[in-house]
Amino acid sequence: MRPEVVKPGAGGGRFEFRECRKIIKATGNKARNLAELMELIRSASDASIYHHTQEYFFKGHIVEYTNDFAQWAGSVLEARVLSENLSNIDPFRQASAEGLRGELANSISRYLEKYGAPGNVLPGDEFYFQESVTIVFPAGFRALNLAEFLMAMRFVDPQSIYYHFYEGRRRLEGVDDFSKWIEATLGLRDLALSIRAIDPFMHSIEGVREHIVSMVEEALKEEIEVSGI
Repeated sequence: MRPEVVKPGAGGGRFEFRECRKIIKATGNKARNLAELMELIRSASDASIYHHTQEYFFKGHIVEYTNDFAQWAGSVLEARVLSENLSNIDPFRQASAEGLRGELANSISRYLEKYGAPGNVLPGDEFYFQESVTIVFPAGFRALNLAEFLMAMRFVDPQSIYYHFYEGRRRLEGVDDFSKWIEATLGLRDLALSIRAIDPFMHSIEGVREHIVSMVEEALKEEIEVSGI
């Protein structure tokens, strides 16, 4: 049975699962070559940088690439070395968009110095800079305790996990919504730290779900053993 929807924080510590949708906006900027890409990365808005890096995971984790810049470098320019370098940049380890922007631009700069600049791409193959607007709404699940949280985690939409685990780290400066609630409301610090240690850069959304479900199941099992039920 689906738990009813409640407002965030209502009733003293409930966790309300939310989902999100992305509305994509064009910025009007496009790069025809690597030099232009580098300069536009340096001047792009924070929202655009996040859209092409962290929000790449919203689309479903693609193993070969980890951001839109790497995908363009690899699939359009066929610059495999650069695409690998860009794919190795972890957007969740940077404290700010400025730091992430610098790491991306510097990676391209080093590549240009070593290998030179490939020519312009064909019309239609340019890199188009975009931003996104996030729409957030209740997912239809809430949890009052760990057992209810586990039930919701098994069935909630992947976009809910993305919002709470991936975007939560941006909103809460590196701490996801799940572990924050589990620690602050349920007092389960060890479980919270284990969830917080899951690397969003290394897992798909479904992979994150599987890890959290497994950790919560183990915590509930230990709780039952301790209580002697």
